[in-house]
Amino acid sequence: MNFHVMTLFPELIQGAASQSILGRAENKGIISVEAVNIRDYSTDMKHHHVDDYPYGGGAGMLMQAEPIYRCYEDLTEKIGHRARVVYLTPQGRVFDQQMAREFAEEEDLVFLCGHYEGVDERVIEMIVTDCVSIGDYVLTGGELPSLVMIDAISRMVPGVLSGDSAEIESFHDNLLEYPQYTRPEEFMGRKVPEILLSGHHANIEKWRREKRIERTLEVRPDLLCKANLSKNDLKYLRKLKEEKKKEEENNE
Repeated sequence: MNFHVMTLFPELIQGAASQSILGRAENKGIISVEAVNIRDYSTDMKHHHVDDYPYGGGAGMLMQAEPIYRCYEDLTEKIGHRARVVYLTPQGRVFDQQMAREFAEEEDLVFLCGHYEGVDERVIEMIVTDCVSIGDYVLTGGELPSLVMIDAISRMVPGVLSGDSAEIESFHDNLLEYPQYTRPEEFMGRKVPEILLSGHHANIEKWRREKRIERTLEVRPDLLCKANLSKNDLKYLRKLKEEKKKEEENNE
């Protein structure tokens, strides 16, 4: 899978993408991450400005349409087709695991990173296919959100992670991940649960499933209505809810 990031700060993208799992996946040729500098397409040959004051007044500067469009056209010519373009904006759909799986089906994915007060609306209308937000807050630019998305999407690409790592993490089947432990068996008086030392794989799997349900109920109960729960899962969930209700009544 190929990621193309249109940005004013290519070094930020390249530095992060060359590290850890992303870096290894790129070295293996499983993914590629290309940062394209929008300033290279500025019509201002002297200062390479890509921003100007907004019509109608207002605070701050706005990224101009022409450099972005020229950058996109050049990128499209190199790719050989018009790829899906993601504009990172607080006004977009909130990014989630399902969206990561959807984007991972693409061969090429282009990110447009805005800055200042945003981007001229005309170029958004002309080239953007998806407006996406990573949360209800505002950042200084789209580079960090694009890296968040690239990281999450890459994990869905076959070969990036070893084994079935992506299939047992939080949000897979709308349940959070179970607690995990490693050596030593005891740390500052806290011991690893005995069940994990038993070697009884069926019991361990049962414990892990129950912990996933328990943690989801405690932290993200909204996910449970979308989770694929078996009869045993539902029975355990009812038990947890009853215990929680009794605890709340006792605390009143």
